[in-house]
Amino acid sequence: MIATAKARSRFSPIINAEALEGLPEPVQRYLTFSGVIGKPWIDTVRLKYSGRFRTGADKPWMPLNVEQFYTTNPPGFLWKARFRMFGLPLMRATDVYKDGHGHMHGKILGLFTVADGKGDEVDQGTAIRFLNEMTWFPTAYLGDNITWSEVDNHAADVTLHDGPHHVSARMYFDDAGRLLNFIAERYGDFGGKYTMASWATPFTEYGTFGGLRIPIKGLGVWQLHSGDLSYVDVCLNEVEYNVPLEAF
Repeated sequence: MIATAKARSRFSPIINAEALEGLPEPVQRYLTFSGVIGKPWIDTVRLKYSGRFRTGADKPWMPLNVEQFYTTNPPGFLWKARFRMFGLPLMRATDVYKDGHGHMHGKILGLFTVADGKGDEVDQGTAIRFLNEMTWFPTAYLGDNITWSEVDNHAADVTLHDGPHHVSARMYFDDAGRLLNFIAERYGDFGGKYTMASWATPFTEYGTFGGLRIPIKGLGVWQLHSGDLSYVDVCLNEVEYNVPLEAF
């Protein structure tokens, strides 16, 4: 059964309990736990997180610092990352999702391009990323572009509809409503070739920003035939909602 949120009109500035009616029970539990009832719609987000990143199981971990900006209507983000290599801030990268398209770009020393990804596979991967990172601004899961399908009392499938893209994932919740994991089929760059693989983001700790209970620690894991590859480990440091953003 496909379900959408009820009474999601933007004419109502505050989300009420009726907006959750008709959603799968575990999703109602999750959004109630997150604290969306009584909160305004989130249209823009600015956040910062830190952590570590690696490009393969045999590659070293690199310290990572990120500043990211989001719009929810329409969906979009700008990701700006700095990586430390050999103890020095040598690499910078950006990832943009806008108008249903993604573009990943990275440079070392500001001179040498080491990543320049675009195309259908990148579009799909960045759309999945946006759907996943809505966990940091969960009112977006009540948007008109989201549909839900219940799996059982602890899981539901979610789909983001953004122009020609319809990307889906399965989300897992505990009895209290905490989101435990998010698993999707996503394109990734493995050895210079884009391949579809299972991608998971288990969440390990919650915190409160702007009155919302959201995941603040978690991992990015590729579930490959050769075994699980944990490639990013992050901790959320700052979140601001409904702040003015420059166009990106």
